[in-house]
Amino acid sequence: MAIADTHLPRGERRLPDACLSELRRSDLIVHAGDFTAASVLEELEAIAPVSAVYGNMDEPALKEMLPERLVIEVEGARIGLVHIPGPRTGREKRLAAWFPGCAAVVYGHTHAPQVERHEALWVLNPGSPTERRRAPMRSMLVLEVRAGRVEPRLVELG
Repeated sequence: MAIADTHLPRGERRLPDACLSELRRSDLIVHAGDFTAASVLEELEAIAPVSAVYGNMDEPALKEMLPERLVIEVEGARIGLVHIPGPRTGREKRLAAWFPGCAAVVYGHTHAPQVERHEALWVLNPGSPTERRRAPMRSMLVLEVRAGRVEPRLVELG
């Protein structure tokens, strides 16, 4: 499961029920930054193990606990994580260079979902489950990983 840009807590905002349902079925939650508060990381860890990077809006405690970039291995597939992917121009090539040997890179920051192949690399942005901004909808990703292969599926949350 991949999410990013949760930006919680903020007023009465919370993760949508459909998002929580998907998270509860996951073996691992991958978060590409901008939790905002460490309490959100703790809440997610109560659901499933979490692998994460910090985002530009995260409180100092998160920036001390989490790396800026991370590579995890899941079922034989290497997956890179970063919050800020840099400018739109050249993004896919840049992410491939930052994360050599990865089957996928999950990034955040833009709130715009992306599920695209760049040569052998999946370039993935789950969007945001809470704040769509200019994206057409709130969203997250389900990542099925088996035998070194990553199969992403975008989940629209409305």
